[in-house]
Amino acid sequence: MTAPKALVIGTGEYVTGLVHGSESTSDKGAGIVALTLFDLREKGHLSEIILAGSNGTKFPKVREHFHRLIAQKYGLDSSFQSFPNDDQKDPTAWRNALHALSPGDFVLIFTPDDLHHEMAHLAASLGMNVLVAKPIVKTLAEHDSLIEIAAQKEVTIAMEVHKRWDPIYADARAKLRDLGDFSYFASYMSQPKSQLDSFRAWAGKSSDISYYLNAHHIDFHCWTLRGLARPLSVIASASTGVAQSQDLPTEDSITLMVDWENNSGTKATAVYTSAWIASKAEVHSQQRFFALHHNGEVRIDQAHRGYHFASDSTGYQSPNPLFFRYTPDSNGNFAGQSCYGYQSIADFILRKDQNLATIQTTRPTTAILEAGRQSLDTGTRILL
Repeated sequence: MTAPKALVIGTGEYVTGLVHGSESTSDKGAGIVALTLFDLREKGHLSEIILAGSNGTKFPKVREHFHRLIAQKYGLDSSFQSFPNDDQKDPTAWRNALHALSPGDFVLIFTPDDLHHEMAHLAASLGMNVLVAKPIVKTLAEHDSLIEIAAQKEVTIAMEVHKRWDPIYADARAKLRDLGDFSYFASYMSQPKSQLDSFRAWAGKSSDISYYLNAHHIDFHCWTLRGLARPLSVIASASTGVAQSQDLPTEDSITLMVDWENNSGTKATAVYTSAWIASKAEVHSQQRFFALHHNGEVRIDQAHRGYHFASDSTGYQSPNPLFFRYTPDSNGNFAGQSCYGYQSIADFILRKDQNLATIQTTRPTTAILEAGRQSLDTGTRILL
C-alpha cells in the first residue's frame, strides 16, 4: 500500500528555518517540520511532501536552504512539491494543494492564527487528518465548528503542542495529578525582540503574544488538570511600549489570571504570562513554571537543562537538544528522532494518539485564550 502524503501549509521559520529569506538566528535554523517529514519519508512513512505558501518566488531559496542544511548534512532527500509555482504569488494556493491529496492524507498548518480555522475546516471536510500550530483556533465558535467537522468526517484534528512530549513536562504532569487538589500555578514564557520583526506581518493584527506563547503552558496545565478541575473566569493585563515604538499595534507582554475550581469544590489560581520583548540571551525562549498543589509542588526551568556551550561564532548558549537535535550521529545521520519537537509531529503521522491535543480535548485552552483577549479588550473579568 502506498504511504500517505503530507501537505504543509506555511513556509515560515518553524517549517523551513527561514525568516524573511534568511536563515533564522534562533535555535531552528534548519526548521523543524519539513526536516521531520523528510526523515519520516526516508523511513517509508510518507510518500510525497508538499509545501504551500503564498509567494512561490521564495521556493528556490527554500530548496537551496534545505539542500545545504539537510541533504548535504544528513544525506536526506529534501525534495518537495510546491504551490504556487516558483514564478507566482497566490494567497489561495493552499486550496489547490489540498486537491493534490486523498482522504486519509495529512495536512499540517503553520500559518498566522487567523487562517487556522478556514484551512483546517476545509482540509477536514475533504477527509484529511489535520495538525495545527498552537493556538488551534482563536474562538470557541471556531473550535466547536472543528469538533463538528472532525466527528462528521471521522478524521483527527489536533494542535501541535510539543511540550506534551517533553519528558520532564510529561513526568511533572504525572506527579502533579497525584499531589491532591491544585492550588496555584504560575508560568512565564518569553522570546526576544527579534520576533517582533519575524512576525511583523501579523503581530497585533491577526493575533497576539498570549495566543502565540501562553498557549503552550495553558494547554499543558489544562492537560494536567483534565478531569480534576475546571477554569471559571479570566482577567487579563498587559504591558505596552516596545512593540508600539516599532509601529506594531500589539502588547509587549500579556498576563492572564484564571480562577479554577477543583472537583472537591476548593478554589485555585493560575497566572500565565508571555512576552516577546526579551533581550538576546543564552536561550531563544525563557520557559518556566511553578505549580503548588495541596500535597506538593513542582518547579521547572525548561530553558536550562544544565548544558552550556560557547563558540566564537555563536557566543554563550544553553542549548536544549531534548527539543530538537541538529548535530548528526557518529555516522553522519540525522539523529533527532527521540526529541520532543520531532515526536509531536511523528506521532501525528504515525497515528500514535496517546498524547495528541485533539480538537475534542482542547476546548478549555481555547476558552481561556479567547477570554483573555476579551478581557484585555473590555477591561473586565470574563466568565467561562
